[in-house]
Amino acid sequence: MPPLVTLTTDLGDVYAAQMKAMLYRRLPAGSVVDLSHDLPVHAVPEAAFLVRHMAQRFPAGTVHVAVVDPGVGSTRAPLGIVTAEGSLLVGPDNGLLWPLASALGTPRCFRLDPARVTSPGLVSATFEGRDLFAPAAALLASGSSLEFLGSPHEPVRYEIPEPTARPTGVEGRVLHIDHFGNLITNILSSAAPAVGTKISVQLGRGPVRKTVLRRTYADLPPGGWGMLGSSFGYLELSVREGSAARRFSARTGDRIRLAWPQ
Repeated sequence: MPPLVTLTTDLGDVYAAQMKAMLYRRLPAGSVVDLSHDLPVHAVPEAAFLVRHMAQRFPAGTVHVAVVDPGVGSTRAPLGIVTAEGSLLVGPDNGLLWPLASALGTPRCFRLDPARVTSPGLVSATFEGRDLFAPAAALLASGSSLEFLGSPHEPVRYEIPEPTARPTGVEGRVLHIDHFGNLITNILSSAAPAVGTKISVQLGRGPVRKTVLRRTYADLPPGGWGMLGSSFGYLELSVREGSAARRFSARTGDRIRLAWPQ
C-alpha cells in the first residue's frame, strides 16, 4: 500500500479536482487526503504557517503536496523535499514548504526536473500543480526517489516571524485569521502570564484595550472578547460566538502589542 498523499492549496475545488485526477491515475482510491483548498489566495506566509500545523502530525512517510503559487511559470523552482522522518514534500520553492520541512527535521531539497517527471510539453505555464507537482507526488508515493526526479537545490527558507520582547510585555503579529474570525498571533501561549492576569492589548494603530487572559471561550461573556491560548500553541484574540476580525477590522500581518504587570 503506498503512503498517504495530502493535498493543500488555495485553488478551490475545480482546480484541485484536476490535481486529484492526476494523482488517482497512479494511486489507489483512498490514498489522497484533502487538507484544504480554500487557503487565503496568494498568501504564502499564512499558508506556510497553516501547512505546517495541518500536516506535521501525519504518519512518517506521508507525501505532502502544497500549492500556493503566485509565481507559477516564473523562474522560481519546483521543489521536492525529503525529511529526516521520511516524509516527502512537493510544491513551489517560495517558502511555503519550509516551516513544515523544518518541523519534520533535517530537510534535503531537490529542484524537480520536469523531463524526469512527465513527458515534454505537458507542463502548463499556469498550472504546475496539476502538470508537475501532482505527477511528481504520485511517483514518490509509488517508490521513486527525489534523487531520481531532480537535483540538489538550495531552497527559499521562510521562517515564521518571531515576536519581540518588550519591557512590560511582547509585540507580535497576526499570523492567521481562522474560520471563526479568531486572530492567531505568533506569540507562544507559554510566553504569556498566568490565566486571570490583566493585560493591555493594542492591535495595529488602534486604542489600547484592557482585558483578562482567559483559558476557554466559555470564560468570556457572550459577545465579549479576550486573549487565550489557541490550539496552535499561540495566543489568539477572540470574540465569544463572534468574529474578532470583524470586531476589530483586523487583517493578517497586523501588529499586536500585549503588556501586563511585571
